[in-house]
Amino acid sequence: MLVLSRKKGETLVIDENIEITVLAIDGETVKLGISAPKNVDIYRKEIFEAIQQSNQQAAMDVKQLSQFKQFHEKKD
Repeated sequence: MLVLSRKKGETLVIDENIEITVLAIDGETVKLGISAPKNVDIYRKEIFEAIQQSNQQAAMDVKQLSQFKQFHEKKD
């Protein structure tokens, strides 16, 4: 992990097309502004993990439904 120190108003550049700017610092809270192309998805980590978990559950549900259908097709 790269660790950098930035002050209010300073910016980081990632891959020439993503900019992260420190907008404000209030105690232990840092407010960031992110400029990125529209095709770049940006999520808070807890939201990203919830999406991944939901996708995994949906994939398992689809697999179980498929197995259920195959089982009943064989019975008929």
